Amino acid sequence: MTYLVNDPKKFGNDSLSGLVAAHGDYLQQVHGGVVRSTASPDGEVALVIGGGSGHYPAFAGWVGPGMAHGAVCGNIFASPSASQVKAVSKASDNGGGVILMFGNYAGDCLHFGEARDELVADGHDVRIVTISDDIASNTPENHLDRRGIAGDLPVVKVTGAAIAEGADINAAEAVARKANDRTRSLGVAFTGCTLPGADEPLFTVPEGKFALGLGIHGEPGISTHDMCSAEELGALLVDGILAEEPERGQDGYEGRVAVLLNGLGATKYEELFVLYGSVAADLEARGLTIVSPVVGEQVTSLDMAGVSLTLMFLDSQLERLWLAGSDTPAFRTGNVEHQEHRTDVFDDDEAKVTFTVGSPESAAQGRVIASIFGVVERECIAAEPSLGKLDSIAGDGDHGQGMVLGAVAAGKAARDAQAEGAGAKSLLDEAGKAWSEGAGGTSGALWGSALRTVAAQLSNEDAVESTRVGLAVVAGARNIAQFGGAKPGDKTMVDATEPFATELESQLANGSDLATAWTAAAAVATKAAEETADLAARKGRARTHGDASLGHPDPGAVSFALLMSKIAEVL
Repeated sequence: MTYLVNDPKKFGNDSLSGLVAAHGDYLQQVHGGVVRSTASPDGEVALVIGGGSGHYPAFAGWVGPGMAHGAVCGNIFASPSASQVKAVSKASDNGGGVILMFGNYAGDCLHFGEARDELVADGHDVRIVTISDDIASNTPENHLDRRGIAGDLPVVKVTGAAIAEGADINAAEAVARKANDRTRSLGVAFTGCTLPGADEPLFTVPEGKFALGLGIHGEPGISTHDMCSAEELGALLVDGILAEEPERGQDGYEGRVAVLLNGLGATKYEELFVLYGSVAADLEARGLTIVSPVVGEQVTSLDMAGVSLTLMFLDSQLERLWLAGSDTPAFRTGNVEHQEHRTDVFDDDEAKVTFTVGSPESAAQGRVIASIFGVVERECIAAEPSLGKLDSIAGDGDHGQGMVLGAVAAGKAARDAQAEGAGAKSLLDEAGKAWSEGAGGTSGALWGSALRTVAAQLSNEDAVESTRVGLAVVAGARNIAQFGGAKPGDKTMVDATEPFATELESQLANGSDLATAWTAAAAVATKAAEETADLAARKGRARTHGDASLGHPDPGAVSFALLMSKIAEVL
């Protein structure tokens, strides 16, 4: 468990602030994460990495000369919000464009993608490269749809080195994609990890067993095996990765590999060295040459006991970049010339909030909306333990926490907007932004986008009549499928949002008042959410463990139906 905690909900921010205090020579804190405290050449490409917290040294520990220019830091195991990605990207930009790099997770793809689109619209050259090294999470032919785990380190390292050599954004992006294509990882867990403030781990591994194919967000492995010797475990990991080794003598690959043996947080260095001895001997026996191996903690999962093995299959370019100098708080190689410190102070426009004052009628409607957010906030807080437990069955166990963070942030934004006399449209739009910012993760992106879709159909000049409000909510509910890309049957929130939208629209078309229509739609959503227990997951982190969720409803569908039912009572 985590012993040193103030407020568990602020653990990630508190940890980040302490990291910056300890490493001010490398880092300065900005809205949403950190950037280099040292200056970069004008016109240099900026490499911005990121994801959820709880993985240190990833990602903030890799910011410095020769590696990343900035890191966006979300909540524990949750992707950062689009506004955080934008802020860190703007603070990192040197005029040569920005490469956004992160593990291939749904929430990260949504938030980083939204930020990329907004930055491009503002005139920035921004590219996205997702890391997908985990062989346990998909088939070889679907390599680019795998999740990113410890392979983040070598991909970030060689991309940062290419940029330091002077590569422009096209060349740096090409290196990044080649590095990802040449990187494979496989991991095992001996215990689960425990979220700060929680009393029990997200999952447990039976005594005398280990879980193969773990995720780094507290997801359990895809299969359980009897505990074995370090030598046997090393052979299992090596066998798994080398099943996808490129053909030697082709495309510049001659059997030279970069190796990372990564500790997940609670496996001691002495144990890692025992295992590495077996791994190194096995690789060498197979005719492979190891280049500058790394043994230690680089991508952790809080206090999880476990290890992962990563190989990057090198050609001459990748090897040169792997060996190039870098200097960050957590990873150093070779020699890096002295870097002057930045003198600019970044002022983030994304963190500033302005409200549009509404007419008396619109402001009155805004007060009603703010009161509903108060109810949503209380309901999410009450449901947090049960939603988290449900999410831990096949996911990372943070859905309850994410809903609380989003609802609390949205509720505060709504109250602040109400105090300023904001119109209904402006109030709801700010609440949507705040939900996305506060929660991060997939659900944060979806709820934020849905709320802003509803807001777009309201007004700051007039109070919108109830049928139009209902139809705006229909559009918001349907936006969740459009924005997230899921469809009914995938075992996601969409299995509740789509039936809710259909029933609400039908009820309104038949002349029902909003309260009656909403109540009927909430009942349909509740039944649909319960029926997801019969489905196997086909989207998100639960996809890899889809069968494990059989018999249990989807947490996103459950939380949506729960809140719609509570709002029906209010109406």
